Order: sequence, then structure tokens, then C-alpha cells
Amino acid sequence: MFDWIAFDADDTLWKNEEEYLHGRQVFLQILADYNINQDALERVDEFEVENIQYYGYGVMSFALSMIELAIELTGERIHPGDIRKLLNLAKAMLTAEVEMFDGVRQLLEEISKKYPLMLITKGDLFHQQRKLEESGLVGFFQAVEVVSDKTPEVYREILERHKIDPQRFIMVGNSLRSDVIPVLKLGAWAIYLSDHLTWSHEDDPLAEISQDRYREVKEISQVLNAVEALEN
Repeated sequence: MFDWIAFDADDTLWKNEEEYLHGRQVFLQILADYNINQDALERVDEFEVENIQYYGYGVMSFALSMIELAIELTGERIHPGDIRKLLNLAKAMLTAEVEMFDGVRQLLEEISKKYPLMLITKGDLFHQQRKLEESGLVGFFQAVEVVSDKTPEVYREILERHKIDPQRFIMVGNSLRSDVIPVLKLGAWAIYLSDHLTWSHEDDPLAEISQDRYREVKEISQVLNAVEALEN
């Protein structure tokens, strides 16, 4: 039934959001000395979402948003040394060790024997390529797509370029907004990893989407069984 299975990368194959949660805490600690209203500090996520249209997704977008917001909230009083701390934070995030979820390699070894695999992930090209190489998983994927966003149009272009029928394609990921809803709108299939940590921006209700073309599992080790269930 399925000709291709695609996987998201961040927070699907390896941990990612934990780095951002830590980064937000560092940001709040740096600004604690500037007597800023706590409600204003909670704008980090909101500000980053607003900047997606300019900076896209990834660590560089996160860093630029933090610096821009710090300048705004401090009335341009932020010390250059504190901006340096934010830049160093970004460098640390960009070079952080890749920590895979338990069972990822075993799953890819098993599932790649039955289906050709594709990686579709969004973010900074250089950073995603580095993480994929460091993970040691690159050999499992016959195609790798790093995109600026995951919309139905982006998925459609990928499928057309690889000559894949949407009805014979399945996407696996932890984000309803990026990995499930867009492919369902194309008539493809999806498996949603509900227990994998994700950025709140990636949450999106499925109320208006037919739920007969996707399965929800809690962890990566359950994906193969979910695929086989959909095949039947």
C-alpha cells in the first residue's frame, strides 16, 4: 500500500525542544537584572512565532528573536556582554550533541527493509545536515529534504518531484501542525507521536480533519506496528 515512508527529525528521531527550553531559561536569567515585568518576559514564544516570516525555523531564528526582544524589553539598555551571552548560547545549541530517542535505530533498521525512507525536516540547512551526519542515521534515508516550512504546498512539491502518489505516502512525526495535518490535506497518511515533546506552536487541533488516515502512537518503537495496521 505504501511506496514511501517519511520521518520528521527534530523531536521525532532525536531530542530538540529540550535545548530550546533550556535556552529560554538562560534568556530569562540574563534579563532578570533589568527589572522587566514578568508578563513581558513570557513573550519569548510569541515573539519567535511572529519572526518566523522573517527568520524561518531553527536556532538562528531563536537567537535573533531573543536578541531583538532583549533590546526591545530593556529599552536598548542591554549590555553588549549579555548579547554576547545570547550569541554563545546559540553556538552551544548549534553544536549540542545529538541525543536520539530510544529505539530509533532499531526501528529504522527494521522499517528500511520493507520501505524506502525519506527525511523531511524544517530548519537551518547546515544545522540539520550536521545533526543528521552526527546521528549516524543518514544511511537509512534514500532522500533528505530540509525545508523552510511544512505546508501542503511544500509536501506536494516534494511528492511530485519524487513521483510519489500521496495515497501511497505516509509521514511520521511529533507535530500535528507540521507532520500530520498538511499531509492529510493532500490525501496522504500520517502517524503522530503524541508523547514526544514539541513546541507549543506546533500544536493544532484535528477537529476538522478526517481521522481515518492517521494513527496516534506514544513512542517511536510503536511506529512499525502502526504502519502495518494501516496497510491492513
